[in-house]
Amino acid sequence: MEKCFNINILGQELSVITDSGDEHVESVVRYVNNKIEEAGKTASNTNNLNIAILAALNIADEYFRVKGVYNQLESRSEKLINLIDEIR
Repeated sequence: MEKCFNINILGQELSVITDSGDEHVESVVRYVNNKIEEAGKTASNTNNLNIAILAALNIADEYFRVKGVYNQLESRSEKLINLIDEIR
């Protein structure tokens, strides 16, 4: 069931509708705010838009790195399954 959440990112109040639970939404918001805080520390004297873009780039980089590891594991798993099937 969808629920509306009021969240705050970079001082901006946003309403988000999702079927995710409270804990998940809180975790995502906390994660994004932490990434924004990290980006703000490395990019001093810049505006909120640039900080948000840097945070988004960092999150996307993490995503693609994890996705690459996942794809490698998936490929290895398939190879192992094929080897096991050949042995049988």
